[in-house]
Amino acid sequence: MIMASSPRNVFLQGGNTTEFSEPVLKLRRLPFSAPLGSPYIKAADRPRAPISCSAVADKMPATVGGALDSNSLTTRRLMTQTFIDQAELMTVSSTGKFGRFGGKFVPETLISCLSKLEAEFILALHDENFQEELATALRDYVGRESPLYFAKRLTDYYKNSEGKGPEIYLKREDLVHTGAHKINNAIAQAMLAKRIGRKRIVAATGAGQHGVATAAACAKLSLECTIFMGSADVGRQGANVLLIKNLGAQVKVVDGSFKDAMSEAIRNWVGDLETSYFLSGTAVGPHPCPTIVREFQSVIGKETRKQAEEKWGGKPDVLVACVGSGSNALGMFHEFIRDEDVRLIGVEAAGVGLDSGAHSATLARGDVGVYHGSMSYLLQDEEGQIIGPHSIGVGLEYPGVSPELSFLKDNGRAEFYAVTDDEALDAYRRLCQLEGIFPALEASHALAYLEKLCPGLEDGAKVVVNCSGRGDKDAATVYKHNEERV
Repeated sequence: MIMASSPRNVFLQGGNTTEFSEPVLKLRRLPFSAPLGSPYIKAADRPRAPISCSAVADKMPATVGGALDSNSLTTRRLMTQTFIDQAELMTVSSTGKFGRFGGKFVPETLISCLSKLEAEFILALHDENFQEELATALRDYVGRESPLYFAKRLTDYYKNSEGKGPEIYLKREDLVHTGAHKINNAIAQAMLAKRIGRKRIVAATGAGQHGVATAAACAKLSLECTIFMGSADVGRQGANVLLIKNLGAQVKVVDGSFKDAMSEAIRNWVGDLETSYFLSGTAVGPHPCPTIVREFQSVIGKETRKQAEEKWGGKPDVLVACVGSGSNALGMFHEFIRDEDVRLIGVEAAGVGLDSGAHSATLARGDVGVYHGSMSYLLQDEEGQIIGPHSIGVGLEYPGVSPELSFLKDNGRAEFYAVTDDEALDAYRRLCQLEGIFPALEASHALAYLEKLCPGLEDGAKVVVNCSGRGDKDAATVYKHNEERV
């Protein structure tokens, strides 16, 4: 079912936009395409990469009176414009589509802005100076690479009566700066924003981790920062709100939850396109936003491949990650999409039960529609209106999901399951007591699925769980629920 009868499901909830019902339906008949750099495109089919600085210089006319001065301001401007022109040509073949998912369902006024953003993003990916600066920031500021930790006691816990079972490893994103994987993307996008001359960053956050990461990145790079947050989340994540403010960012509270905060952040950005930059922390939204987030989070999977080779001389057998909108799951999965012998398992939030209506299991129970500028699976009613999600892990409360994960579900490359609030709480306590590690409640959903996964795995199978964030922010919530359950 594709529901897009209401403009609120096209781009901004409650916003005044063009009705896109007919184009949405037509997307079902479009041929498959995928963003640049996608592993779904064979190498021979990929557009030619931008030429190097030296190649650009060779093709440019010499300055009056002698050879080309590659350090002159005029030359650098000409070279930059040449890169931008070439990058914009390259984006013609990049629709941001994953099968029928993704795309740009936005007002006409935003198309040019998004196309320029894509062009600048492609330039940055091929700019050695930008990549060197980013690598330095990830190493010295973020604290990468994060460890691939062998969870021995957790491994022992899941052994059967014969002492056999899989080996469980944790990708410790909880140990990076600001306490979650969100900083990988936040610092990279903040650098991109500064590179293209933006002075003000706008972002939305649910659990607060993206807000903290964005505020930290803006403080480091001397950028003005405004974070939008739902009133329901402010009360649950008070510590992160204080951190955001201490980092110098402004917090604007919006009635509702994360989906409402994101809508308001986008509205704010649209009202100031010339000086502001919308820094998305989720792999959703109009193209190229999901691709940018996925690309800057893919460091997680790249490190995992390298570390697995170093630790046991091979690849993981199974990768497990929680799924809200999809940033941490794609960060882990993307590197291994072509490795069909590696199982990719995403775990959604079943809340108080899939049949209760109070859950965030978009892939399990959603239908296809358009929301916040792209097509994906959505939690919606029969009239195409968004259904409010629920999860004890605040960062999983979003009614949509990444268009790329939607595609991975449809083509069967990835598996998706759901665990309840209670199961996630049990997993939180289990890791605390067995390994002395307190995971975020979001990551606890991935850990909870080990209960169902491990009994069916071969002895010695290598399982890597993305511990996407630390759970000190959730300690009070866990304690409260423990008291209520007792």
